[in-house]
Amino acid sequence: MKKLLCTIAAASVLAATPAFAHTGTGAHAAGFAHGLAHPLSGLDHLLAMVAVGVWSALAMPKRAWLAPAAFVAAMLAGALIAAAGVALPMLELGIVASVIALGVMIALRIDAGPVAGAALVAAFAVFHGNAHGLEAVGAMAGYMAGFTVATALLHVAGLALGSSLFRSKAASRIAGSAVAAAGLILMAT
Repeated sequence: MKKLLCTIAAASVLAATPAFAHTGTGAHAAGFAHGLAHPLSGLDHLLAMVAVGVWSALAMPKRAWLAPAAFVAAMLAGALIAAAGVALPMLELGIVASVIALGVMIALRIDAGPVAGAALVAAFAVFHGNAHGLEAVGAMAGYMAGFTVATALLHVAGLALGSSLFRSKAASRIAGSAVAAAGLILMAT
């Protein structure tokens, strides 16, 4: 099962476009299927969501579920903020900063503790959720359900990667550095 999840995560990373996952138009974001595809459509969301799982598995293996659960809850709150017509300031910067920060957290195996770690991840998630919500047109409930499922699956893939592939400090440093570097590249584009 772990090999399958790792393969799915790797394939998703390779299939994602290097552009940001949100266009700001909402033209193609209605219903469950579009919501399911949204987190997979851009490297920024994909990296952050997998990285949450990887970091959780590395930093707090006994409570690895806590940060992903906080991410999902806060992401939904961010989407509801968007549904109320509020776009967060510096939205793209917040998303890219989450990718960079999560990469550094993985590389250095930063253990912020379960509560602080979950709170930090939740802060990142509000930006991701707001971006998802701003894209929605029409069937918001179905769209939110779709991106919630996709996010949870990406977190599970990250948990599997973190627990099986990154047992060594060297491997986690390389992986985290790659995620952070990708975030810096996204920031520059």
